[in-house]
Amino acid sequence: MSNTQNFCLEGKIALITGASYGIGFAIAKAMSTAGAKIVFNDIKQEFVDKGLAAYKEAGIDAKGYVCDVTDEDAVNAMVATIEKEVGNIDILVNNAGIIKRIPMIEMKASEFRQVIDVDLNAPFIVSKAVIPTMIKMGHGKIINICSMMSEFGRETVSAYASAKGGLKMLTRNIASEYGAYNIQCNGIGPGYIATPQTAPLRERQPDGSRHPFDSFIVAKTPAGRWGDPADLGGPAVFLASEASDFVNGQILYVDGGIQAYIGKQP
Repeated sequence: MSNTQNFCLEGKIALITGASYGIGFAIAKAMSTAGAKIVFNDIKQEFVDKGLAAYKEAGIDAKGYVCDVTDEDAVNAMVATIEKEVGNIDILVNNAGIIKRIPMIEMKASEFRQVIDVDLNAPFIVSKAVIPTMIKMGHGKIINICSMMSEFGRETVSAYASAKGGLKMLTRNIASEYGAYNIQCNGIGPGYIATPQTAPLRERQPDGSRHPFDSFIVAKTPAGRWGDPADLGGPAVFLASEASDFVNGQILYVDGGIQAYIGKQP
């Protein structure tokens, strides 16, 4: 098989959670280009409808489902429906996530739990739902969308960092438990990506200057810019393809070099 064929996803079915827009949508587009059939979910019908419209505009025949990925019964029902209507899931991307930027001592325990539920419990629930069929098929790819906060701490994101750090270890544990069944579970750790979720951190100030955090990130990133969601497409296709069949339990940081860089001298 040629190197190009190693990256082909023709005939594969990819479930990408929360992929109506942003990072999930960009990953779905890349996987579709590589040949995969795309299915996705979102928590409300209006979000699914917007996602379907965006896929149609991009020329992608995707299937969308309303599902709360923190609800185990709902997830099991969705996976069963996908298997019946589309086919067995070869690739799972646990992309759905939330962030609450609140100082730790001001954060309610219920808010902390909500972030953990969406960003850590949900990947456990959805992975658990697809692994049995992957075992029967004799192959499977699970990609968890981790974060720079899987490695670092920062002010106001105690819940998010806790969840993403846990997701890194869940990734390694799935690889450890199910690698013998030819299931590979890896993570992608995006750097700072220009999405609607990060838009408040990139807003221009009233005087036209850059947001202080925007300036900080650009200065800390050797690439000198925020990432684009499309920057995650290639790594996702690699981790979803046969090219990564002996890659397991790893986190691929797509961060423009930020983790390798101490920063410019003031």
